[in-house]
Order: sequence, then structure tokens, then C-alpha cells
Amino acid sequence: MSSEVLDRLSLDALQARLTFYREMTLKELLAALPTGEPKAYLYDPLKSHLSRMGKGLRPALCMATCCAFGGTEQQALKSAVALEMIHNAFLIHDDVEDGSECRRTHPTIQVEHGIPIAVNAGDAMNALSLKLLLENFSILGPDLTLRIFEAFDHLMLQSLEGQAMELGWVRDNRLDITEADYLRMILKKTCWYSFIHPCRIGAAIATGDTANLDRFNRFGYFMGAAFQIQDDVLNLIGDSQKYGKEIGGDLWEGKRDANAGSFDEALF
Repeated sequence: MSSEVLDRLSLDALQARLTFYREMTLKELLAALPTGEPKAYLYDPLKSHLSRMGKGLRPALCMATCCAFGGTEQQALKSAVALEMIHNAFLIHDDVEDGSECRRTHPTIQVEHGIPIAVNAGDAMNALSLKLLLENFSILGPDLTLRIFEAFDHLMLQSLEGQAMELGWVRDNRLDITEADYLRMILKKTCWYSFIHPCRIGAAIATGDTANLDRFNRFGYFMGAAFQIQDDVLNLIGDSQKYGKEIGGDLWEGKRDANAGSFDEALF
């Protein structure tokens, strides 16, 4: 069998596994939404937004890492879904801050329902993510549940700090941003919550928090940096239908993007 065929089979197997994790996550995401009022102004917009979830990379990393260390998908499911809920909250707020009109080839919540409802929807997702984490008590016990809460506290603050850096550079029209600045920003904004912590949380769940979780820091940083740089490039030259957002939006918003430099141990 040729290497090209093996590569194709490996890619197909990876895609099938990602689809499996995505379907598990989407089912739990929608089940986490309350069914009462106010539907029109909160839960229906959330359902519409979540139904168009992306590839589900963050929950997939969490569940796959848990399985790799001897755990199960079900043990990590609540934490994985909470990660996706937080991710979508960030996206809604990010779209408001950037004035984005399109997300996943559809109008953003703020375009459809206005900025106040969009901001409130993002806040609601943050609250729902905490509710999901509380459900870990019966699955993982209080000690590990608290440990995961601490991880979420860290990843959320890191992401908000990274977003603040980027927003501040745009507001102040900073022209002195270096590669090191850019890499630190994406470590905070992207890497911790999208790659490093999903792996750390999955391994902690599988091992009862006995694994050396710092081993994932470098791996998640490199993966997150590659992901963000590729996303920045696609924003310039990508196909709008495949990319799902406005092409050239970063330029219009005045964002400071750069090519990645060398790895800096001091980042951690």
C-alpha cells in the first residue's frame, strides 16, 4: 500500500473521530440549554448559534487526551462541552468587539438580534459552562472537580488578557508590535484555552490529576501558534465560504498580525 493511500486512510480516520467527538459535544451542548423563557431573546439565538458549531477541536482534544491516558469519553464529556460553551461565548463577544457581520457563513448574533442581546447571550454561555462543570461532582468527585474549575479560571483569564492586548494595540494604533509580542498575545488568547488546557484537563481526569500536566504546555503552544497563524493568513487570502467569516476583516479592524518567530521558554 502506497504512502499516499496510507496518508489518506489516516486522514479519513482522523476526520471520522473528530466527527464522532463533534456529534457527542453538539448533543450535550443543546441539551444544556434551558427550555423555558425567554426563548426569543436568549435561548433560541443560543440554540441557533450552537447548532452551527465548528469542528469541535477543543472538546475533541480533551476527550482524546483522556482516552489516551486510560480514561473514557464520558468521564471528560462535561468538561469538554464546557470548553466548547466557553469558546462560543468568546466568539460572540469577539464578534461584537470586532464588529463582525458573519460567523460560520451565517450572520452573527449581533447582526440578527442586536448588540445588547448578543452580549447577554455570550454572558449566558459563560454561566451555562459553569453549570456543566458543577455536574462533574457526581462523576469525578469534589477534588478533581475543583482542580478543573481552577484550570477554567486560568484559561479564561489568560484569554481575556490576550484579547485585551489585541484590542489595546488596535485602539492605540500601536506600530511597534514585535514577533515576540504577537506570540505572547496568541499564547494567551488562543493557546491556553484552545489547546493547552483541553489536553491538561483530559489527562488530569484520566489519571486523577497525577500526570505531569506541564508536558502539554510546549505542545499546545506550538499547535495553537500554528493554528492562529494559519487563521490570520486565511483572513487575508482564504475562500469566504470555506473560511466562514469576512475576508480581510483583520485588516479592516486594524489588527496586528505577524509571522511566528522562535519559541521563547520565558513565555511560560
